[in-house]
Amino acid sequence: MEKIAIVILNWNGAAMLRQYLPSVLQYSRDEATIYVADNASADDSLTLLRQHFPEVKLILLDRNWGFAEGYNKALAQIDAEYYLLLNSDIEVTPHWLTPLVQFMDRHQDVAACQPKLLSIYQRDQFEYAGASGGYLDRYGYPFCRGRIFETVEYDRGQYNNEAEVLWATGAALFVRARIYKEVGGLDARFFAHNEEIDLCWRMRLLGYRIFCLPDSCVYHVGGGTLPKSNPMKTFLNFRNNLTMLYKCLPDDELKPVMRWRWWLDYLAAWEMLLLKRNLGDFKAVFKARRAFKRWRKDFESDRRHIQQSRRAEKIPEQRPFSLLWQYYAKGKKHFDDLP
Repeated sequence: MEKIAIVILNWNGAAMLRQYLPSVLQYSRDEATIYVADNASADDSLTLLRQHFPEVKLILLDRNWGFAEGYNKALAQIDAEYYLLLNSDIEVTPHWLTPLVQFMDRHQDVAACQPKLLSIYQRDQFEYAGASGGYLDRYGYPFCRGRIFETVEYDRGQYNNEAEVLWATGAALFVRARIYKEVGGLDARFFAHNEEIDLCWRMRLLGYRIFCLPDSCVYHVGGGTLPKSNPMKTFLNFRNNLTMLYKCLPDDELKPVMRWRWWLDYLAAWEMLLLKRNLGDFKAVFKARRAFKRWRKDFESDRRHIQQSRRAEKIPEQRPFSLLWQYYAKGKKHFDDLP
């Protein structure tokens, strides 16, 4: 069994691999085995890997399975104590693995952790997709130490402490393989977006803990496959977020939260249309809610299993306030300003 398997899921990402894989090899090869799992790329990714990175192990998938199922299929072929799911657009730093593996070795009740993510373009600023560890508000809106909605903070060391969080970013997710398998891995039906939050929430409900360890730091391009304003991304985010809430919320919270989300989602849709003049995202929200309504019954057994298996009744990292109210009504734009 390997100690650490770094697995980079790739789909037509030759340019990213060419630019950022060398740092992963330089600063990780002595501590980990490095894999690229390819989702049936049509570009020159495989030629590049075979000619210029022969030390990387290849896992060839037969089609584009998306982020969630692509990783599930790849990780099923790897025998390791720890998996590290790493985006292809990550630049790592010297000794970045050491704090992660040492912490996990010392704390057997910790299921997963993440490094601090900074922007590769503005290296003193947090990166949107994970920053310094993730949380949820009462209604399922994700936020991070260092990022709330579109407000991204500069890194001045304010979040350099170890912190217990609800979710660790899928861009650089260090996870104990045994627990990943225990909870069934990423939900393949999500395809992409919110899948790592769903995974971490399920692990938290079983009593395992999740941490951000800022002694480890990486730089992330972000948005490498879909731009921020993209109807498909909007659709996946809304549909998958509602599904995650349906699966994981306790019985006493499910109905009131879903009632509020009905209003909040349609309010967001109209704001996209009237203020941002974005017809595509407007339609995507309506489409996402219809899709959730259609497939909700497919998750009834998941919900029963999760609720019957849960060992933690309340998760402190799911905060009891409304992030929308705090951000828009009270003007609290930074994590440290929140209640």
